[in-house]
Amino acid sequence: MKVLLVNGSPHEKGCTYTALKTVAAALNAEGVETEIFWIGIKPISGCIACLNCRKTGECVFADKVNEFAKKAAEADGFVFGSPVHYAHAGGAITSFMDRLFYSGSKNLAYKPAASVVSSRRAGGPATFDMLNKYYAISNMPIVSSNYWNEVHGNTAEEVEKDEEGLQTMRVLGKNMAWILKCLEAGKKVGIEPKKEEKIKTNFIR
Repeated sequence: MKVLLVNGSPHEKGCTYTALKTVAAALNAEGVETEIFWIGIKPISGCIACLNCRKTGECVFADKVNEFAKKAAEADGFVFGSPVHYAHAGGAITSFMDRLFYSGSKNLAYKPAASVVSSRRAGGPATFDMLNKYYAISNMPIVSSNYWNEVHGNTAEEVEKDEEGLQTMRVLGKNMAWILKCLEAGKKVGIEPKKEEKIKTNFIR
């Protein structure tokens, strides 16, 4: 089993990374392989609604989104992490997830996911809610912890002092491992999702 953890911060080893590595350590302790995927600092375009991905199976922009989508096909679960920018997720991770979930949803569906947010002081719950909506529209079980998945601090060193936040990350990792093992056990006895073809209704007729 493998979980991909996405670092949506412009800082490769900052606060968001510190939270994600704590989740990863808990997963590793439960025998789950992990990889932290940094989206980097190069500009990531938002979705331009060209629908090219419906024809080719991947986004028209050849960048981190397509790179991650290929990795996602082989992964069993996901944790998306973002810093808080003006009480919402950062612009880069938002563009990344918009395009990923539109063009690569087939590689994400029916796999558990969780969100992790990092803030100096406030805006965490709004960012947390925003990220969770991607999974809720994509047939993905959402993994929770013993508190909302957030850490506080202005630097990685400060986050290391947030004992409750770090515990929340550890519990999240343990819960993710538990869900993954339950899903694996279910598949072994033939329990699979019961799928339906998507129905789309326009309000203007």
